[in-house]
Order: sequence, then structure tokens, then C-alpha cells
Amino acid sequence: MCRLLLIDDDVELVTLLREYLVQEGFDVDVVHDGHEGAEAAYSGRYALVVLDATLPRLEGEEVLRRIRRRGNLPVLMLTARGDDADRITGLEMGADDYVAKPCTPRELAARVRAILRRLRPHDDALRPQAVLRAGSLVMWPERKRAQWAGRALELTPAEFGLLEVLAGAMGHIVARDELSRRALGRASGPYDRSIDVHICAIRQKLGPTPDGQPRICAVRGMGYQLLREPA
Repeated sequence: MCRLLLIDDDVELVTLLREYLVQEGFDVDVVHDGHEGAEAAYSGRYALVVLDATLPRLEGEEVLRRIRRRGNLPVLMLTARGDDADRITGLEMGADDYVAKPCTPRELAARVRAILRRLRPHDDALRPQAVLRAGSLVMWPERKRAQWAGRALELTPAEFGLLEVLAGAMGHIVARDELSRRALGRASGPYDRSIDVHICAIRQKLGPTPDGQPRICAVRGMGYQLLREPA
């Protein structure tokens, strides 16, 4: 059974969400403050964390920051409806997705499943058929590992999924909606900036081209493209 950690101080909402998630086959632990939530996330028992942006004792952003310092445990942020600043900040700090509150249990479960579908069991042996190569980029999808020019890339699960899709189509434009569906497991809304934030983070980790251009370019009205490297 897949175990989730739900960190939120809204007792009524958490009770509703937990009951639904349990019915959907998840094992769910609940923590009501940020400090305890961060400690629980370090335990290694969880496949994913659902994290509220506003918490007592320790804000959600700081909890996320501490989780990211320890590793790449997937994190789904809960944010106040219409608070775009919270969402963008969370994504910039490494959250894999966000859901606006109040949210329905069905929507949350769907987002959780979308993130978990991108994850595959770890395998210590790197299998040749599981290696994706695109120029200086090498990716091992089953282990969620990536290197650029021999340098390890520390990517969140969402960033890894997006880069994997772009690498598979290197030199070609991938439409935003296709990118969102294949990498994030959901359609991209007209005002959804999550892909833009994740792409910005990936660009920073890849570094620029020799002439100072980003290695992933945005094609207005079409999508994104991972540029081919010159021969």
C-alpha cells in the first residue's frame, strides 16, 4: 500500500481528505504542524507529501525547503485559492504540483496519482535499455537520475519528467499541453504557470549554451524545445 504524509492544520479538511484517500487505497498519516511534518518527512516511510503552504510553528515553504535539502521526495502543495504568489514560490522551491484550497478529495487523489505514475521502482543496476541520451544529457528513467556533461543533475520528480519528454524529442518543439500530460499527468490550463516555473528551474540546472542562450527555448504559442548541441 502506498503511504502518504498529509501536513495541514485544517482538521476538518484533513479528516475529509484522509478518509477519501484511504478509501482510494492509500495509507495516510496526518500531521498538523510544520515542525512535526518536516521531521516525519525525513523518515523515509512516504511515497509523497501533501503539504499546506500555511502551517503553525513552521511555514510550508520552510518545510518544503528542508525536504528538498534532504532529497527528492515528491511534494504536492496546497495553497489558498487565487494566491498565485504562494503557488509560484512553492514551484520555484521544488514542489511537484499544487492544488488550490478548498479542494475536493477527488481532485487531490487525481493529482497524487498523476505524480506517483511518474515514479518507477528503484533498481540499483543501471540497465542499458533504460538509458536516454540526448547530446551531453544522459538520463536513467527508472532511477530518476540524470547527468549533464558528466555532472549530476539534482532534479525534482516534476523537473525530471519534463526534461525526459524534451530530451526524447530533442531538437523538436513539444506543445505545452502534450508536455503537461506526458510529464505531469494532467492537462495544462490557460493560466497554468507550473510548467514555466519548472522549465526555469531546469534551465538554471543545465546552464546556458556557449553563446549564453538557454538550452530549453520557449516557442511562443507552441511549446518548448530542448536545443540540439552543435556538432
